Parts: sequence; structure tokens; C-alpha cells
Amino acid sequence: MRECISIHIGQAGIQVGNACWELYCLGSLLLERLSVDYGKKSKLGFTVYPSPQVSTSVVEPYNSVLSTHSLLEHTDVSILLDNEAIYDICRRSLDIERPTYTNLNRLVSQVISSLTASLRFDGALNVDVNEFQTNLVPYPRIHFMLSSYAPVISAEKAYHEQLSVAEITNSAFEPSSMMAKCDPRHGKYMACCLMYRGDVVPKDVNAAVATIKTKRTIQFVDWCPTGFKCGINYQPPGVVPGGDLAKVQRAVCMISNSTSVVEVFSRIDHKFDLMYAKRAFVHWYVGEGMEEGEFSEAREDLAALEKDYEEVGAEFDEGEDGDEGDEY
Repeated sequence: MRECISIHIGQAGIQVGNACWELYCLGSLLLERLSVDYGKKSKLGFTVYPSPQVSTSVVEPYNSVLSTHSLLEHTDVSILLDNEAIYDICRRSLDIERPTYTNLNRLVSQVISSLTASLRFDGALNVDVNEFQTNLVPYPRIHFMLSSYAPVISAEKAYHEQLSVAEITNSAFEPSSMMAKCDPRHGKYMACCLMYRGDVVPKDVNAAVATIKTKRTIQFVDWCPTGFKCGINYQPPGVVPGGDLAKVQRAVCMISNSTSVVEVFSRIDHKFDLMYAKRAFVHWYVGEGMEEGEFSEAREDLAALEKDYEEVGAEFDEGEDGDEGDEY
């Protein structure tokens, strides 16, 4: 038997408006209770972070820092999303001039469906949900992932495009395919999970991965020579009838652990610092029973997280510059 608990509260308690404090508090409290009551269960979270340009709430930097502080402790794997990145994918790939939340959610649902497909369908190389944590998280705190999905094409284009395994794999690694606004070329991959669905055979997957490894724009850290976890599920992805996404024979969802994710945190920290320096809007949180010291604690935790990512990336450089050890 499998137990899957899905919590979706005000876009993960981060990008919320009027009831920001209540929702942030409820989301974090539920996570805390779940980690106490179900300590051995793997907890995967899909977290909608603030977009660089598009803002839904004035106090979202506060909510983001406070929520990340909670996510660090109470989730095992957190997959980062942001609305602006998904808006851009809808506009560019689906030719939707003004994407709605329905358009965005249908795209995100494909990622979630791919992650849980192994629980529902058979495949040659099924990836169990617990394996994400085992294969993607090198250190407990380094568990914030990027996601991408390919192919994202409209029904009109699907009639004359038969995308191969190699093409959809290349597309998944494109910076424009990432569902969070950060550029993987600015960092290094620590691990990567590719989940294929539909008409896919291991031979094609191995060839596609071998090609990816030769690309200079896609760099892995030196201390993780294998880097890839691949899964194949024979069930092709389903789509909403009359929806934006085309029904395709094969698709891939990529979940990757990259040091470039620190760009998301540094943006949030900068906005947080500007507001917190003036203690703007803090009285609303204090009035609801929160202590001002919790802001400083959460901000310090995020600064430590940024430093953790820097050190993980720096290990690669130190390994190159240091003395060569004996071979065993």
C-alpha cells in the first residue's frame, strides 16, 4: 500500500495575498505535524516561489523566507516552480497570449503526474517515489530541485512533429524549459532524474544521455561522475480533452539538483533585506503572535543555505586545483 498526502495551500503558503499569515502558518504547521507523525515517510513538496518581475503580494519576500525556513526542516525534496517561468513557457511553446492559472496548472500537473506514474503504471525502469530522495539529495539541506517537461507543444503543431527521445531530452535541458526563473548554465548539476513516458526504449535513453554528457553547457560536479537516474514508464502522458497540450507518444520530465537554484534564493533574500531593514509590514506578523526574532532566524538559515550551495559548487574547483591523490 502507498500513502500519498497532497497539501496545496495558497500556492504553498508563499505567493498568497490577504490571508498570507494564516496560510503560511497553516502550511508550515501541517508539514511540522506530518514530519512528527510520519517521520519515516518521504515528503515531496511543490513550492511556487515569487517570480522575479511578477508580484502577487507585497509581503511575499517575508512569506518566502519564512516558508523556506520550514521547508528546509520538514521536507525531504522540494521542487521549485514560479509562475513567470511557466507563463513564458505557455506563451512561447503553446502560443497562448494571456495564460490563465488553468493553463499553468495543467502544465504543472504533467510534472506531478510523471513523478507519481510509477505508483500507477508499469514500466521497464520504474522510479519509485522514495528513489527521488536517494538519488537527488547529496546532503540533507541541498534538497531544492528544478523541474522541466518536454515536449510542450500545442495540438496544431503535434500533427507535423514526431519528436524523438533525443530531441525531447535536449529540450528538457534547455534553460527556457525550466519551471523556475534561473539559468542552469550558471551552476553545476549534482544529480538529475529523467522520467520518460510512452513509446521509449532503454537503448534510445542511453544514447540521449550519452549525447547530453558531451555538451559543454551542461556541467556536472566532479564528485558525482554518474549523475543520471533514468526511469521509463510505458503509459503515455494523458491530456485534458480540448486543452492546450497535445496528446503525444512520448514525453520526459526532468527533476534536477543544480547549484544554479541559489539564484532564486538570492533574489528573495535581496527583497527581504530591503523591506526588513525598515521593518516594513513586520507589525502585522507580530500582531498575530509571531516574534520579530523569527524573521532574523529564518533569514540566517537562508544565508546558510546559500553558503551550502556555494561550497558544494566550490568542491569541484578545489578538486581540480588541489594535489592529485594516489589512484586506487
